[in-house]
Amino acid sequence: MTQRLHLVFGGELTDPTKNVFKNVDDIHIVGIFPDYATAYDAWKAEAHRTVDNAHMRYYIAHLHRLRDEETATSQTDVQE
Repeated sequence: MTQRLHLVFGGELTDPTKNVFKNVDDIHIVGIFPDYATAYDAWKAEAHRTVDNAHMRYYIAHLHRLRDEETATSQTDVQE
């Protein structure tokens, strides 16, 4: 079975109209989730928690899309 991992993260932006974080060191990593539905629930909870700050944004990154299983692995990529 293929895993479809999703990362939920967010932080304060320099400008609400841009996707540039004010301070990368302060990015909040909510977690990595096994499916989109779980990631969406986590994203929604954080977005609602910070709704009063227009500069705060949370995102869902589709980690499974970053990895191409057809591409040869590097020396640092250990296959089990």
